[in-house]
Amino acid sequence: MTAMTASHSVSRWSGAFWSGALGLCAIVAVIRPAEAADPRAVVELFTSQGCSSCPPADKVIGDLSNDPSIIALSMPIDYWDYLGWKDTLADSRFTARQRAYSRMRGDREIYTPQVVVNGSVHVIGSDRTGIESAIGKTDKSAGVMSVPVTMSLSGKQINVSVAASKEPAVSHGEVWICSITKSVPISIAKGENRGQQLTYHNVVRNLLKVGDWNGHPESWTVPLENLTRDGVDGAVVYVQDGSREKPGPMLGAAYTSLH
Repeated sequence: MTAMTASHSVSRWSGAFWSGALGLCAIVAVIRPAEAADPRAVVELFTSQGCSSCPPADKVIGDLSNDPSIIALSMPIDYWDYLGWKDTLADSRFTARQRAYSRMRGDREIYTPQVVVNGSVHVIGSDRTGIESAIGKTDKSAGVMSVPVTMSLSGKQINVSVAASKEPAVSHGEVWICSITKSVPISIAKGENRGQQLTYHNVVRNLLKVGDWNGHPESWTVPLENLTRDGVDGAVVYVQDGSREKPGPMLGAAYTSLH
């Protein structure tokens, strides 16, 4: 579904959501297996329950979420709520993130279903071939997904570690942790998808800035008591160039299933 231009999109940032205070995310993490390969891509889908073009893209994200080399995330937006169905997972903060990506690319391409690959290239969300092509394209960019990231559980806290970059030119980024729900079935009663039972995959439920990374090995701890939320069964940590207002390429990421 083609969206309104960027100037008409919702773009309100929430200080509580994007706060640096530890008040968010997932819960029980385990040490990633040593043999697991570092992910090659972070794929963010901007989707809506009120968009008739989105269900095929939601399915693609479900398929990609089964690929251990890809971290696939759903970020439901809210600008189609006026069409007759209020998206039960939508948040204007995801709309703001989508708009920020558009500003950084220098275009007005804000639509659903839209995928942003590694913080850089946008693709129609239902275009699986296009997504794979974008992953290959961004993989050739210096620094993209070159920073090793790990998570582990120690007592009542999650430890986040970011190693030195494999690319000398990459020397800074922001570290974020998000909680996800791996599968959310929704019965849609009104709007363009009325009567359908749809499932959304790896839905981001909250997002928190952990800290700033300066190119050297660094570690942070996130108290579990600040992260618990009903329905959350996964966690993702990523390092991204730029800032929340000016997001740049993804530098590294890690995913942990919590159940």
